[in-house]
Amino acid sequence: MAGPPDPSIVRVPGDWHHFDVRANGVRFHAVEADGRWSADRPLVLLLHGFGEFWWSWRHQITALAEAGYRAVAVDLRGYGDTDKPPRGYDGWTLAGDTNGLVRSLGHTEATLVGHADGGLVCWATATLHPRVVNRIAVVASPHPRALRREVIRNRRQRSAFLSGFLRNQLPRAGERHLTRRDGAFIEEFFAERASDGWQATEDYTETIRRNREAVQIPYVAHCSLEYQRWAFRSQFRPDGARFMDLMNQRLHIPVLALRGREDPYILDHLMAASQRWAAHMDYRQVDGSGHFAHQEQPAQVTSHLLELLAREPF
Repeated sequence: MAGPPDPSIVRVPGDWHHFDVRANGVRFHAVEADGRWSADRPLVLLLHGFGEFWWSWRHQITALAEAGYRAVAVDLRGYGDTDKPPRGYDGWTLAGDTNGLVRSLGHTEATLVGHADGGLVCWATATLHPRVVNRIAVVASPHPRALRREVIRNRRQRSAFLSGFLRNQLPRAGERHLTRRDGAFIEEFFAERASDGWQATEDYTETIRRNREAVQIPYVAHCSLEYQRWAFRSQFRPDGARFMDLMNQRLHIPVLALRGREDPYILDHLMAASQRWAAHMDYRQVDGSGHFAHQEQPAQVTSHLLELLAREPF
């Protein structure tokens, strides 16, 4: 019987190269376009969402490099071939990871781009470490205060968001659910949230295969659930109240918020509500896309990102 996959399986060959970078006491696995990594280019740091790894940004890595940017995608703390410490999945530490990554990559500031959980890291880093962030783009990732408010007040958003989120709070049961039947949960997770058009492609099939393998890497299932567990449990603890208080300030940098028009998980009004915490937020919906807009419609998303990058920071 074959054992669990080695973390090196996420070092997928392509028009990019893999390297390690240390930040905030953690070794991160990072990926950037091969031969186009010059540190004098503006840095764009790409942060993936729940149940994934750097691969979700494969389209943007090369496209942004060809446009003159240094695009670096990382496996977040606890994912892929990055270190998997037992703790550090709170908002402060994750923002500290990103702050450290920007500096360890040789830059003083960066544009942060994140999907889902990666987007929440963007919001937190821009708020807690404003000197290193000149712009952010979030895909299917509302401001954390907007998310909390809408989940409490809106029955439809609460129903869409909370069912799986609450189930994953159970110790060990959540990990078994993610890894049983060779990571079949990942296929179910994507199928519930992705557009029919993407699901009919070979790109989707390959994405499911790679993410099913990646979630079975030792400790990945546990670490990925720790993000959600802190987000939920901290709501009833002083550390969560302090974090939400700190997040209750308006950003004054360019913010791009994207949502797939067919996304059944993060609803339209929730993304729009984030404008309360972003003075210069441009909210756009991506046609022909569900929850994974940057993978389902990569050309559209890259075009929006390039428009954001062309905007002067305030």
